[in-house]
Amino acid sequence: MKPPRKPDPEPLQTNDTTTILVGTILWAIALVVLLIIRPTETWWTWTCVAGIGMGFFGLAYVHRRNRNRAR
Repeated sequence: MKPPRKPDPEPLQTNDTTTILVGTILWAIALVVLLIIRPTETWWTWTCVAGIGMGFFGLAYVHRRNRNRAR
């Protein structure tokens, strides 16, 4: 016979907006550095642009999720 299962822990409360914003800022800094040093391969630059775009998408998603939870 198995021992009784412990209850699941409560989810951690995090500040998702700050986390996503910091990541987006880091991608923007990397983009500026790459635009200054002008690498021969352009995929690095486009990777930074994609990271910034996904950061903005993440901010919009978290904002909408938080607004829906508040209702």
